[in-house]
Amino acid sequence: MHKGKGKGFWGRTLHMDLSSGQHSWRELDESHYQKWLAGIGLSAETLWSQMPPGADALGPKNILGFTPGLLTDTGALFAGRFTVAGKSPASDTWADANCGGYFSPALKRCAIDGLFLSGSSSTPIYILLTEQGPEILDASDLWGLDTLKTDSVLKNRHGNKAQVACIGPAGEKKSFMAGIFTDKGRSAARGGLGAVMGAKGVKAIVVLGGRKVDVWDREGMRRLSREFSARLKHLSWLRPYLNDKLFGVMGRLTRFGYAYPRQPPDLWRLILGKFGTCSLNAISAHSGDSPVKNWLGIGFKDFPLAKSQRIGAESVTRFEMKKYGCASCPLKCGGIATIPGGSNSGKETHKPEYETCCAFGTLLLNDNLESIFLINDMLNRAGMDTISCGATVAFAIECFENGLLTTRDTDGLELHWGNSEAIIGLVEKMTQRQGIGELLADGVRVAAQKIGQGSEKYAVHCGGIEAPMHDPKFDPGFLASYCLMPAPGRHTAISYQYLELQELEKTFNRAPKIPFVTSRKRRFQYDEAKVEALAVDAFFKMLIDCAGVCLFGTQVGGNMPLCEWLNAATGWDLSPEEYLTIGERVFQLRHAFNVREGINPANSFAPHPRLCGNPPLTKGPARNVTLDFQELARLFYKVMNWNLETGAPHRGYLKSLGLNEIPEMDNP
Repeated sequence: MHKGKGKGFWGRTLHMDLSSGQHSWRELDESHYQKWLAGIGLSAETLWSQMPPGADALGPKNILGFTPGLLTDTGALFAGRFTVAGKSPASDTWADANCGGYFSPALKRCAIDGLFLSGSSSTPIYILLTEQGPEILDASDLWGLDTLKTDSVLKNRHGNKAQVACIGPAGEKKSFMAGIFTDKGRSAARGGLGAVMGAKGVKAIVVLGGRKVDVWDREGMRRLSREFSARLKHLSWLRPYLNDKLFGVMGRLTRFGYAYPRQPPDLWRLILGKFGTCSLNAISAHSGDSPVKNWLGIGFKDFPLAKSQRIGAESVTRFEMKKYGCASCPLKCGGIATIPGGSNSGKETHKPEYETCCAFGTLLLNDNLESIFLINDMLNRAGMDTISCGATVAFAIECFENGLLTTRDTDGLELHWGNSEAIIGLVEKMTQRQGIGELLADGVRVAAQKIGQGSEKYAVHCGGIEAPMHDPKFDPGFLASYCLMPAPGRHTAISYQYLELQELEKTFNRAPKIPFVTSRKRRFQYDEAKVEALAVDAFFKMLIDCAGVCLFGTQVGGNMPLCEWLNAATGWDLSPEEYLTIGERVFQLRHAFNVREGINPANSFAPHPRLCGNPPLTKGPARNVTLDFQELARLFYKVMNWNLETGAPHRGYLKSLGLNEIPEMDNP
């Protein structure tokens, strides 16, 4: 068998000080990758070792990292993602955002495993990066352009092979909801890292790499990918039978909540492949997965199928022109669509995802599909996170309806549930920080502090990050995901649904077996065994982010050969348990970063009462459900070997993970 000389990584990262304009290379030996892999692992180690504690998130000492995964551009499937990491201005904690598109392999082809930016430029700049190194160029003519125009201008300037990651006006104006966008609609959105990029004066990063990384066993990589791809075709004959009518039936069955069957990954793969994530729009509104009316509504009552199906899978995909898939993705859950109706009819845009449709649909009682398409396009262009923006609009509407805001405050906008025209107007003001938009542009926590008058009761967030569009009262695992992870307010970390779909017990000895059916009583009880399962899920998420693999790719059946790919790429012979330990190590270092900043998740990220069912809903799937966050936190801290009073990891546990670089934080 022919084997190459490569290992799937380059052995170096690039570090740029934007204040001085200087750059340097950090050479890394193989043992470094065996400890941290790449992707988020390299980001965690770099930010821990090079960023001083207490750094201002919008100041020059914050470090902004861009890291492709170890499996990126190696021939592994679903491996086209990269991590952006830094300190969040919204939560003052560790932040990472994961993104797909085609930027990641292009970045890696610049012969680096990571780009890290410190300092700040006094004038607008963009960075041009090739395998020869970086060049800092003037971006004065780009400042003020939206992300789509920025992408087009830079590709015209540097050629269509160039890939661009950029900010829009939201990042330039340092909105805490600003993200970093690539491919005109894929985003590293959460945590406000677009504001960090704007504070550093960087409009865009243009990558023009031409060197494909070598791997240890190229033929082995191809064989594993062929076999995995073949398994993904299983049951494809069922796709024509999937439609909103079927989803409505599924939603009704789930709504009663007498028992919760394990979700089959094969079905999720078929649904994703046909409709994408918007397949959840109607079913989740009905089942109780979607938050309704700023977390106080009940789907079947306040946003029934007659409304939710107007923004459902078939309604959305009716305007899809072609499928869109990120680099190395065989599924293509995204889509390029046209905006329906109105003066923007026919304008090309990325199809809105579930989170966007829920944030501007179910959460706001808005069934106007045209408005959701238009807002999705507006926020992609502005470079703003749709989840946080929609949640902030919901907060503003509730403030308006309760008299805390009036038309004098809103520049005449009548902020009522379902008023799509006013919602569009408010979003436009938020992207430009104009009028009422200035008050709301940094999210619900900051806005509530400014408004006062008890408005915090309407501000649903976790540590300053708006809660995502999955209700913990439907899946209690999301409460840990939102409030106990190093990056708060994230839905793509852990949940019971993910454990069901990923079938981790087939790969890892530490992973529990998930029952086929869970009773309602069992569903909403926290115990040590269930929390241990969530911990394994958290470590696995770090492993796939180190590898650069898509979360959805791990959930669609076929028993992904993740560890086999890693061994074929590197020439190592690590077991699945050893790889999971790497994910555990990365998770704990991110947590230690927060502890060093004085953050104890159970206190700093404590959930808004509505997330736990306070007050409890009287009807619907979450009727009378109240989640015990204190018990969840106690069990989670026990499983994670953290001190309950301080959040500090126990020293002996850190040593067992080889984390000797972390000084003693706790002496139990």
